[in-house]
Amino acid sequence: MTDARERLIDFITKDAVFHGDFTLTSGKKATYYVDMRRVSLDHRVAPLIGQVMLDLIADVPDVAAVGGLTMGADPIASAILHQGVAAGRSYDAFVVRKQPKDHGRGRQVEGPELAGKRVIVVEDTSTTGGSPLAAIEALRAVGAEIAGVAVVVDRNTGAREVIEDAGYRYLAAIDLNDLGLS
Repeated sequence: MTDARERLIDFITKDAVFHGDFTLTSGKKATYYVDMRRVSLDHRVAPLIGQVMLDLIADVPDVAAVGGLTMGADPIASAILHQGVAAGRSYDAFVVRKQPKDHGRGRQVEGPELAGKRVIVVEDTSTTGGSPLAAIEALRAVGAEIAGVAVVVDRNTGAREVIEDAGYRYLAAIDLNDLGLS
């Protein structure tokens, strides 16, 4: 385990895991909640997320950009973009809106032109796989090639299977075992 990954796990465990009764996006009940925005928007943690995610996607060839469904993916993509530059890699970032804009250019995918480019869909934490699949649908509509889905924290609740059953590679940096939640 890298030092950055160990430090990231410590921050998530200390600052982003909450215990109690929660309803997840899926509608399922849980006794804990991983609120990644508590750490992904923290100046101490965002660089660690970028470093860990760079390591996670390092062996995926020819990736031009990273991003996903707003809002959870936004700080993850930004962290990868910035840490990528620091590491001599050139990943652009993109944002996928839940719906196309009803004004301006009416775009659903914001950022660089992605037609014909390989992209990785990122997410902060994954439960059902629904957000990455929604992002993938919008990305395919603009001609992007999906190289995979990469998440910071996998809740081990079926997202991997859903993504892989849809035909995409699934990568997770951290899971519940790492956070002492399994």
